[in-house]
Amino acid sequence: MGRVQGKVALVTGGASGIGLSISTLMAKEGAKVVIADFNEAGAKEAAESIKKQGGEATGVFLDAGQADSIKAAVDFTIEQYGTITVLVNNVGLTNLHKDLDVVNLDLDEWDRLMDVNLKSVLLGSRFAIPHMIKAGGGSIINTASMAGFAGDAVRSAYGASKAGVVNLTRYIAAQYGKDHIRCNGVAPGLILTPAAKDNIPPAVLDIFAKYNALPYHGEADDIGYTVVFLASDESKFITGQTIQVEGGHYMANPSISDFNEFVAKAQSK
Repeated sequence: MGRVQGKVALVTGGASGIGLSISTLMAKEGAKVVIADFNEAGAKEAAESIKKQGGEATGVFLDAGQADSIKAAVDFTIEQYGTITVLVNNVGLTNLHKDLDVVNLDLDEWDRLMDVNLKSVLLGSRFAIPHMIKAGGGSIINTASMAGFAGDAVRSAYGASKAGVVNLTRYIAAQYGKDHIRCNGVAPGLILTPAAKDNIPPAVLDIFAKYNALPYHGEADDIGYTVVFLASDESKFITGQTIQVEGGHYMANPSISDFNEFVAKAQSK
């Protein structure tokens, strides 16, 4: 029997990258999966691929910036499978051209990222929780980011929105734990999705490689397996936590590599 056998999961932003890994692994482990994505054709294509592998999935359109669309995705899940026991609030946006430092960022982009990255988590949970209570409980997993834990030169709105996701995760866990609803988060570091591979310059990858504790980059399945764990009964006593999946990039003194080089040079003299 699969690790999430019999569960019904709605995965937002589930048609590509990390979301596709989550959708695929959830179905592989026995869940019925609704893949909700702005790319409706991609969501349906992902669902068909899962079905060909023996899983159960269906795709639906989602505009995570619109409350009505989020509610419609939850309602679709109920109509399709009769319940919802897992909600993965995975959808998220970033914009390196407009989301800059605090003085220069585009304020309209600030509002858009807050709507899609943070408010969608609130609304998805708001619409799903009554159904989970009716079902006797459930698990909500929110995709945060390491940008929500550390400052950076740009992406001020993105980082603030993801910090909000981390704290909202705690609030949901505190408010609905007695209803047998757990809420946890996953904070990815640099994950080499196809989009990341296409858009991140090699020099930036070298910087991450220098400061990662582990000698390799993360992959989408590293997040997918973490989500499966948090959706499963294996994690039944874990709630309100955000698990950092980032290769040890942020755990140590950020200049440790430079100090190691200094020590090595000093010892060679």
